[in-house]
Amino acid sequence: MSGVASPTSPRKRILETARDLFHERGIRAVGVDAIAAAAGSNKMTLYRHFNSKDDLIVACLRSFASDADRIWSEIESANPGDKMAQLRAWVVMAAQCVASDERGCDFANAAVELTESDHPARIVIEEFKAIQRYRLATLCRDAGIAEAELLADTLSLLVEGARASRQSVGPNGPSAGFIRSAEAVIDSFAKANAGGVTVSSM
Repeated sequence: MSGVASPTSPRKRILETARDLFHERGIRAVGVDAIAAAAGSNKMTLYRHFNSKDDLIVACLRSFASDADRIWSEIESANPGDKMAQLRAWVVMAAQCVASDERGCDFANAAVELTESDHPARIVIEEFKAIQRYRLATLCRDAGIAEAELLADTLSLLVEGARASRQSVGPNGPSAGFIRSAEAVIDSFAKANAGGVTVSSM
């Protein structure tokens, strides 16, 4: 019927509920019974769509990764052809993520909880972090930064540290200065380019 939203599928409802609960409470603290109940479903239905809790964890992480892909697309669309503007927009986006969410990075949190080297989620976590680092390094390079990979690593460490600080000491701690710190780092690398200086030798 036109104008009437279709009901959310059981799989999507379970996945969205698991995402929220894992984010709010942690992966180990939430069982499949709690997820099924909160999704208005039951454990049998959950296992019909996900073979195990581990499979559900992997699906949630891949869903979070899709959110990140969408953010990258939004940054590119808002600043077409201007790579330096895209890099500075990434800083603003990262700052918004830090400030708005005291729970921190879902992938970093999952890595802390899922310590088994053979856990299927570890591959997803490592792939995600590697892709984000590659995309950031590519953006730095396209923005004309000579030491693109070093800048990407520096910015990655800054945002990871800011999210950890936000978790431990709150929004008024060091994380509040993330944009200022990140912009200073970018300006330093850009000035080094202009002066023909190799940042790693400064």
